[in-house]
Amino acid sequence: MKRLVALSLLATAGALSAAGNATAATCSLNAQGVNFGGYDFLSDQNLDGVGYVTVTCDASSSYTIALSAGTTGSYVGRVMQSGSNRLRYNLYVDASHTMVWGDGSVGTETVGGTGTDTNYPVYGSIPAGQNPVVGDYSDVITVTLTF
Repeated sequence: MKRLVALSLLATAGALSAAGNATAATCSLNAQGVNFGGYDFLSDQNLDGVGYVTVTCDASSSYTIALSAGTTGSYVGRVMQSGSNRLRYNLYVDASHTMVWGDGSVGTETVGGTGTDTNYPVYGSIPAGQNPVVGDYSDVITVTLTF
């Protein structure tokens, strides 16, 4: 039996340019959530998925992208919910799932860049061996762009 799980990324813009900069860049971001599809609790393999954060600036500008811990989790282990039922997962900067994408605190990483139009993958993974109740699981992650 499989469970449908999806992750929404809610995008927000962060700090404006430094004081005294007469020509401030304008940046925006767009986020596509990680859709994991169906989770097979009998599988011994983690369920992985990829979402994207796209940053668009009108001038080459330095920026940092941070992700929140989610509505019910922490950076150590984010949690999706379906009602009161929970499913553990996490989001990573790298495809090998070694660096948790967060806000730079408690061992997490942020992603920095410079440019006018750049696409960043968000790697997600749900650990195998969980036995959640059938349902639609989700979490909301806030994406913060600081430039």
